[in-house]
Amino acid sequence: MTTMKVLAERYEVGELLGYGGMAEVRLARDTRLDRDVAVKILRSDLARDQTFQARFRREGQSAAALNHPAIVAVYDTGTDPSTTPPTPFIVMEYVEGQTLRDLLRSKGRLEPHEAMRIVAEMCAALDFSHRGGIVHRDVKPGNVMITPAGRVKVMDFGIARAVSDTQATMTATAAVIGTAQYLSPEQARGEPVDARSDVYAAGCVLYELLTGSPPFVGDSPVAVAYQHVRENPVPPSQVRPEISRELDAITMKALSKNPANRYQSAAAMQDDLERAIRGEKIAATPVMTEDERTALISTTPPVPPEGDDDFEGAEPPKKSVRTRTWVLLGVLLVAAIVAAFLIIPNLGDDEPAPVSVPSVAGLSEEEATTALESAGLKVGDVTETVSTIDQQGRIVGQNPSSGSSVDRGSTVDLEIGSGPAQRTIPGDIVGKTQQEVQAALEADGLIVTAIQQDAAQAAGTVVNSSPAPGTAVPEGSTVTIFVSSGQVDLPDVTGMDEQTAISTLNQAGFTNVSTASAPSSQPVGTVVAQDPQAAKAATSTTVTLTLSSGAPNVVGLSEADARTELQKAGFSNVTTVTQETTGAPPGAVVAQDPAPGALPAAGAGVTITVAVAPTPTPTPTPTPTPSPSPSSPAPPSSASPTS
Repeated sequence: MTTMKVLAERYEVGELLGYGGMAEVRLARDTRLDRDVAVKILRSDLARDQTFQARFRREGQSAAALNHPAIVAVYDTGTDPSTTPPTPFIVMEYVEGQTLRDLLRSKGRLEPHEAMRIVAEMCAALDFSHRGGIVHRDVKPGNVMITPAGRVKVMDFGIARAVSDTQATMTATAAVIGTAQYLSPEQARGEPVDARSDVYAAGCVLYELLTGSPPFVGDSPVAVAYQHVRENPVPPSQVRPEISRELDAITMKALSKNPANRYQSAAAMQDDLERAIRGEKIAATPVMTEDERTALISTTPPVPPEGDDDFEGAEPPKKSVRTRTWVLLGVLLVAAIVAAFLIIPNLGDDEPAPVSVPSVAGLSEEEATTALESAGLKVGDVTETVSTIDQQGRIVGQNPSSGSSVDRGSTVDLEIGSGPAQRTIPGDIVGKTQQEVQAALEADGLIVTAIQQDAAQAAGTVVNSSPAPGTAVPEGSTVTIFVSSGQVDLPDVTGMDEQTAISTLNQAGFTNVSTASAPSSQPVGTVVAQDPQAAKAATSTTVTLTLSSGAPNVVGLSEADARTELQKAGFSNVTTVTQETTGAPPGAVVAQDPAPGALPAAGAGVTITVAVAPTPTPTPTPTPTPSPSPSSPAPPSSASPTS
């Protein structure tokens, strides 16, 4: 028999859900909260590597800081001490559904409207993480879940790192991390990256959703990475003509080689996608079609050849060749100018910018201003945003992100934490189902813990919460809801009189009470038994009370049967007397004391009178008459007169 592995004395690890470059993911059961979770366990061969262990732990810390509806939540982290060396693990939200990669395998490509919606939700999740100083670095279809309801969940911040960490030893190597088909050019070159690298990867995902293929493919990761750095993708509309110019423009802007030419934030890309969905004007510049390029070239007049075209002596064949040559050169010149106009902005500026934006996360506004000015930058817009209590009054976001290359004198917008947003626990949660209450609280940004509690209310309904209903709490707080099990303690009422027993049951919530009677040595009306017995039960249960009816009626029974019935009723002190009678069969009980329904006096027993046959009266012996003696004279005889 296989023993189920249990982590942290809490998580029962089950079937394999999937695996990645660093870890495997398994379905598990949280026995404390009675819910399914996903557990990511570091691969055993990597657990010996301290660098990978550190990266893996950092994944949990980074992801745990992200509380957003479109990001897979991280609940817990820990280490499995049963392995050598101990293996780190991360406990995450279990999301039902399929990955975007699975969806592409089944559909090939998506309708433009659906593709835009999905990527817009991805951008919302990425923007949230970027404002917290975290770059995902591995955005790809395999890391995006689609729930049965069609909602997006971005997962696996396994190689993300806090931007403010860029000076750490482990990150100083600028190692190229990520999946080749979705690498930004700066990632492929091993350069520092910022939020705009995730924008590029989101553009790659959008391209694949629209066309069914990534923007670049090759025989090896190196070949693909080279294309990301040096080649321009074919616009989606050339692969799929029904793609609109606006969607072409959004995709190509996100895929610009130079980060400065991309959307400067995931939020900006999200805004353009949502405008395109609504049919509104977008910010991205539309891409020129092939027909428009051809029209532009054809409107440029050809350069005339040298010499006099009217010279009659010119040889016609030579004139024709010279004309065609100059026309061709003119066309090529214009094409080169157009190509330079269209391509060079996307390929240039590979040189580093003069100033690298420093990280000011966690600083006060005054400290951040000093740090930025020392780097040759200016403070731009300063806005407040909700944050944790610890982040109140501190910088929680900046744009551009730290590590970005910008011109000296550029402005950096700052976001300062205003503290947590307040959320009020609804006052009407009592009586609603656990699922209904939990969904409402989680939608309000609260973390919910459910505890089952014995209560008379219907099973699965909420009976209370901590903090109490109606209380205002900071967003992100944990709210404990108490859920009725539908059962309460059924009290033991044996030994009570009928009225007291019924009152006790009613107070405990049991109102369905019936009674029966049975002989007993207990006082008449005393509860001698109950069904069901004391235990946990639903308050709708019918409780039957058996009340004492006193001494049983044993008249007419045999002495043996009478004694048995009396002993069953608790009367062990039984005395038998006999009575001669002809009115009952011998051996039958003809009387009892006390009478049926009564009880004997204290210390006394029950006396039964058993019938016996009457003693027969003796028959008297007759006296014999003596015979006459022969010597005695005969008595005179009376003679009857004769007629």
